Amino acid sequence: MFVFIQALFMGFNKENSVMVSVVMSVYNAEKFIGETIESVISQTYTNWEILILNDMSTDRSYEIIQEYAQKDGRIKVINSEKNIGVVEGRNRLINEADGEYIAFLDADDYWKEDKLEKQIEFMKNKDIAISCTEYTRVTENGKPINEIKIKEEITYRDLLKNNYLGCLTVVYNAGKLGKRYFKERDKNEDYVLWLEIVKDTGKIYGLKENLAFYRVLDKSRSSNKIDAAKVRWRIYRDVEKLSLFQAAYYFINYVIIALKKTK
Repeated sequence: MFVFIQALFMGFNKENSVMVSVVMSVYNAEKFIGETIESVISQTYTNWEILILNDMSTDRSYEIIQEYAQKDGRIKVINSEKNIGVVEGRNRLINEADGEYIAFLDADDYWKEDKLEKQIEFMKNKDIAISCTEYTRVTENGKPINEIKIKEEITYRDLLKNNYLGCLTVVYNAGKLGKRYFKERDKNEDYVLWLEIVKDTGKIYGLKENLAFYRVLDKSRSSNKIDAAKVRWRIYRDVEKLSLFQAAYYFINYVIIALKKTK
């Protein structure tokens, strides 16, 4: 009976909404993956699909994902035959996505229940192609560290100074932009994509509400600040082709803002 009511409600909802494809690449995330999936299932906006790629996890991640997929047909699982990494994993899922909107959520992060509803309404009302929201950085146990604030309108120059876009908060309209894919990099592949998109759109719009939680892991790819700084410099010089003077200017801004974030 519950399944019937849920399906009926979803049917009514779909008449007035467009599908959101939530992209999630997973590797050894058994500790958090359940909470992450639950945060999507509990969304007040119900016209979504979760596309999950299990990247050869050696823990119970795949079993946990399958348990959810068996209960909810909106959850679609791809089991990779080899470890392909987060960039190729996300790109494969974007290619499979049926939604007009593409959203991103890593296997250890999670959303507030009204995240999609508020963000899709925000994008529709403004008729925009890409948006982000504010979010909270939390410890592995979910204890708040600090809140990340954003600007209402983010230009290319703004983005060079600071990556305002937490990947877990980004939604883009594939109907307007086409499907956009990540380029293979050791780190900051999301940042490179946002720079590419903002050069096409002129602005990225920020919904100034805190709607997500980014879990800071001790061994995460972004935890080494010195390596992150080196990567940022190489993006300025090698990807964006900034002059030495321009790169130094934006790098100083990046360092100052990064130091503020850690306080």
